[in-house]
Parts: sequence; C-alpha cells; structure tokens
Amino acid sequence: MSKKAWTARIALWSARHSWAAIALWITFVALAIVAGNAVGTNSVPDDETGVGESGLVSRIVASGHFPEKPEENILVTARNGPLDSGIARAAVDDLTEGMRSLPQVESVGEAIPSVDRRALLVPVVMTGDTETADRRVEPLLAVSARTQAAHPSLRIEQVGTGSTAKGLTETLGEDFTRAELVSVPLTLVILLGVFGALVAASVPVVVALTSVGAALGLSSLASQVLPATSLVSSVVLLMGMAVGVDYSLFYLSREREELRNGVSRPDAVRIAAQTSGHTVVVSGATVIVAMGGLYLAGQATFRSLATGSIIVVAVAVLASLIAVPALLARLGGWVDRLRVPVLWRLSVRSGEPRLWPRLLTPSLRHPATTLMVSVGLLLLLAAPALTMTLKQPGTDDLPRDIPVVQALEHVRTAFPSEGTTHVVAVRAPAHAAPEVRTALQLLADRVEASDLFAHDREPQLQVSGDARVHVLTVGTPFGSRSEQAATSLRTLRSWLPESLDGTPDLESGVGGKVGQSLDFTDHLKRRTPWVFGFVLTLTFVAMAWAFRSLAIAVTAVALNLLSAAAAFGVLVGVFQHTWAESVLDFRSSGAVVSWLPLFLFVVLFGLSMDYHVFVVSRIREAAVRRVPLRAAIAQGITGSAGVVTSAAFVMVGVFSIFGTLSLIEFKQLGVGLAAAILIDAVVIRIFVLPAAMALLGPFNWWPGNLAAPTGNRATPAEEITQKLPIRLPH
Repeated sequence: MSKKAWTARIALWSARHSWAAIALWITFVALAIVAGNAVGTNSVPDDETGVGESGLVSRIVASGHFPEKPEENILVTARNGPLDSGIARAAVDDLTEGMRSLPQVESVGEAIPSVDRRALLVPVVMTGDTETADRRVEPLLAVSARTQAAHPSLRIEQVGTGSTAKGLTETLGEDFTRAELVSVPLTLVILLGVFGALVAASVPVVVALTSVGAALGLSSLASQVLPATSLVSSVVLLMGMAVGVDYSLFYLSREREELRNGVSRPDAVRIAAQTSGHTVVVSGATVIVAMGGLYLAGQATFRSLATGSIIVVAVAVLASLIAVPALLARLGGWVDRLRVPVLWRLSVRSGEPRLWPRLLTPSLRHPATTLMVSVGLLLLLAAPALTMTLKQPGTDDLPRDIPVVQALEHVRTAFPSEGTTHVVAVRAPAHAAPEVRTALQLLADRVEASDLFAHDREPQLQVSGDARVHVLTVGTPFGSRSEQAATSLRTLRSWLPESLDGTPDLESGVGGKVGQSLDFTDHLKRRTPWVFGFVLTLTFVAMAWAFRSLAIAVTAVALNLLSAAAAFGVLVGVFQHTWAESVLDFRSSGAVVSWLPLFLFVVLFGLSMDYHVFVVSRIREAAVRRVPLRAAIAQGITGSAGVVTSAAFVMVGVFSIFGTLSLIEFKQLGVGLAAAILIDAVVIRIFVLPAAMALLGPFNWWPGNLAAPTGNRATPAEEITQKLPIRLPH
C-alpha cells in the first residue's frame, strides 16, 4: 500500500482487529471522560474576557481585590390587590428571622418599601465570595419557599447574585438535556430513512455520542491551558453530533454501495475503509484548519470556541478511523437487522434515480437563466445582512417564562432604576495615590456638572487596600444600549486623560457594560477582516491544490460566500425584527449577538467544504472518463446527492433544536447554522453550482487538465477522487 494511504492503513487495521479497535476506542472515551471530570473545567475569569479599554479596566479592578459580597433581594408583593401591611410585615419578620439563622448569611437589612407602597424589598448579604454564591444559596431559597408557603396571599420572590445564577444554570441544564434527548431520536429517525434498518441507523449515533463524550472530557483538560467559556459544551454537542454522524454516514454508505455491486461483506468493509478513511480526514482537516482561524480573533471566547470545535472534529475523525470500521466488521450482516419494511425497500432499491435529474434539468438546459435567478434570489435573501446590528446579550434577551427572569422583572417594576454606570479605574504606584485621588475628584466634579450623567447618584470612589488601585463609579440616566449612554462613555474617556495629565507610571480607562459592548464590537470590526481573509485564503488554496484549477477554487469561495451571506440575511430577518418572537420564544433586541457572525462564518466555510469536495470530485471523476461536461455534472451531483442530502438533513435537524433553547445566542446559532446548511445543500448544490460549471465549460479545469493519472502517481485531486465513493445511494 502506498505512503499516501496511511489513513486507510489505520482503518484497515481496525477492520481486521475489530475487537481490539473497539476496546481501544472505549478505553479512549472512558479515559477522556474520567480525566475531564477529575480535573474539571477551568473557566475564563470574567476579567479576562474583555477587550480594549474596558478589558483593561476589568483587569485593573480585579487586581485591586476589592471585597465583593454576594447579595440577595427578596421581593414581597400581594398576589391580588394592594399589599396588606400587617401580613407583609409578618412575612418580612419570618424572612429576617430565617435568614439570620443561616451560616451563609452575613446580614439582613431593613425592608425597603416601594414608592407606591405595593412592595417590600428585603436585602440580604451572604458570606463568602460571589463565585460560589450559586452553590451556597439553596438554604436561603428554602427560607423564602417556607415563608411563601406560610403566607399564600403574598408573592415572595428571591433574586440576587446566587439565586439568579442558580436559576439560569438550571434552565441551561434543562435546555442542554432537552437538546440531547431530542437530537438523538431525531437523528435516528433521519438515518432510519437513509438505511431502513435500526442497527445501521444506530451506528452513526453511537459514534457521534461517544465522540461528544470524549471531546467534552478532552475540552476540560484543554481548559487547564486555554480556559473555557460556558458556551463550549453546547458547541461541542452541536458540532459533535453533526460531524460525527456525517463521517460515519460516509462509511456506511460506501459499504452499502459495494454490497449492491456484488462485493462480499468483508471486502465491502475493506473498500469502505480504504476510500472513506482518506476522505474523512481531508474533510476533517479542512474544518479544523478553518476553525483555527478563530484564534486570530484575539479574544478569550473565540479561543475557547475554536479549541472545543477543533477537539470534537478531531475526535470524530479519529472515531471514523478506529470505531466505525471495527463496528462494521464486527457487526457483519447484523448491521442490516431490525429492518423497517417500507424504509428498507426504499433504501435498497436499484435503478436510476428520477428526482435529482429532474431537479438538475433547469441548471443544465438553461444555465445562464438558472444562475441569474438563483443568485438573484440568494442576494435578495442576503440583503437584510447589510443592516446587521451587533450587540452583546443581556437579561433583557431572556425568555419571560423563566421563573428567575419573571422575578427580575417584578423587582424592576416595583423598584425601577434608570440608566447604567461607567467604571473609571486607575492603577498607579502607592506614592501617587494623593495625586490620583485629587484627579478623580476633579473628574467627579466635572461629571456632576454635565447633563450626560446622573445627578441623583453621586460618583462613588473606592481605593484598594494597598492604595494602588482607584475605582470611580459614575452613573448615567440612559439605558446601557442607548446612543446617549455611548456618548457619555466617549465623553468620560476623553476627560480622563485630561484629569490625570502629569501623573506618572499609571494605567487607566473607562469601562462598564456600555464600554464592554462597544469595545467588543469595535474589536471584532478590526479582527474580522483577518479571520475572513485567513478562511477565504485557506479555502482558495485547498481547492486550487486539490483540483489543480483556479476556476474551481474561485467558484468554491464565491459559492460559500453566497450561502453565508444568505444565512446572515435570514439571521437578521428573524432576530432583528419581532415577527418570529412568538415562534421561537424570544424578545427581539433589534440586534444579532456580537460574536455570532464571525463564528458562523468560520463554521459554515468548514462544513461547506465537506460537501463541495465530495460533489466536485465526483463531477471531475466523470469528466476524467471523458463524459461530456453536462452529463458529468449530472452524474456527479446525482451520485453524491444521497449522502450529501442525508448529512445535511441530520445537520439541519440538530442545529434546529438549538433554535428552541432559552439563551438568545443559542437560538441565533441554531437558526443561522440550519439556514446556511439548508441553503448550501439545496440551492447551491442543485442550482448555482451546476449552472456555474455548465457555463464555465472547459474553463472549469483551467489552468490544469483532465488527463487521467498514469503509473502509481496521482495528482492531489485524483487522490481525493480515488478515495471518494463511485456510486452513492440515492
């Protein structure tokens, strides 16, 4: 066997030593899970996620080690009508007594009445730090629950550092569990339609689930070096189920095809291992390198997402080389057991397909018209992307059916607080503390004289124990997402250097929620061209190298850009407007989550390359055999349609589940990915690609040629072509 077939060697070894390979895979998965659980996940500290000036402010404030106690607030209101003061006071006394008896409580303040006297708010300060408050707040919630049971005419709700985090964490956990419970049966149903047998349909699901489990464990290990964000586990599940099923599907489909061609089952497994192994590695490597572009974003969240995605794709590739060939070899004829009668007959039917040639007819008979119409429709779909607005998500974006969100709304209604705050931080040597204090006091005086800032809240100054860090909190009467708040931030940032002029050896900046959102968006604007350039260049070089054709490379980049733009248009149309709020259970903020477009772009280019390599390779394979170009296009797309469509359906199904989750970023991620894959697999592959290739004619292969390889040497394009299935199920 030649040097180029090292992937086939691994797959063939797994098929020939199936028990050993299965044991090896199970051991690997178990060790990864155990090791990951043992070390736990090292999360990115809040002060390390920021960028720009606000990121510097977060790090300066963290270095001051200011004491920050977790706080809880218990809201007491009447279920109906006005609040009875006697009943309310009895409930407050019960709350106060119960809270003060807990070791987790440091102090309980006096109940604060609302302006309209329809609510009371009991402030509670917990012991310990804010990081662990969600794990220690349960006894406080139990006191609130007992008091609620004792006073049924009242509504008693608790919100705060620990209870809010706990409530949202539980909701996310339920979401994650639901996504797993729904995605597995949904994937199984789709695969049953492909294979017609439960055992065959179960193989990709088992491989994908074990890949996700191993990847989660390895991601925990990797987080010890590159800290992870809370989004990583969901992204690993999303990507793992998609590519894990995808890669297994390629193997099973090739084995099925060889069996239909009269090859014995052992030989069918061997041929599938020889051909599909290399193809999966090429596809997986493309996705991995594309995801590596996220490191160029220069931000902790993107580094974390890139690491998790790369790990799960690499594990899925490894599973396709070790677990899948071994399972197919060990199962033998059992892989076709537990057949579903109707689906089984459809999956093994022979004869020429009818649907795909009909769908391709417009593209091949009238390529210019088809290309113009399909591209025009995609550009129309992409048009809303020109108005895309980027914002960081907040509690306002959470669904209102979550209990803790309802409680937050009730507190805000009873005790409205307008505006937001900016944080001015200065770090300087201790001996410069008097100068810094004087400068910040002058700044505070200037703030109080401006209408851009709140006059009912005086600026608050804090000094660290070592006198090196000074923090000035400045209020503004405007909402955190308003243009007035942004103007006040920019004004404060222009005033700060003037106030500190002449003070040596210091670091300073203005941060807070407004600054974090604006700085993150500005950071992405600067970094996005680098990431886009990296991914586009990678796509162009990979396609040009594989097919020895600049025309194919340019076409691949153009089509991927077109499908990504259309997906962005769908994203904007759905989430920047209100028409889909009731369908997807969200409240529109008039914006797309800041980090999503960049992440979606990278993922989509990686996944789209899988399909593009398969389809174009099949077309080229037919053209090498001197089949007329339009017939070659028909053969290539028809021959690969079964696998591509099945894989796309699995991806769209899994991604769509995320559109039902609670967090707005998950909804947008799921809808964006599902829309893009659907557009890519249907519109691009059926209409745009064949029409474009039909119009290009012989220029498709420029400046290369279609000469078949001679001897034992083959061009990289032929290596890919030879490793691809020759006939795929329809």
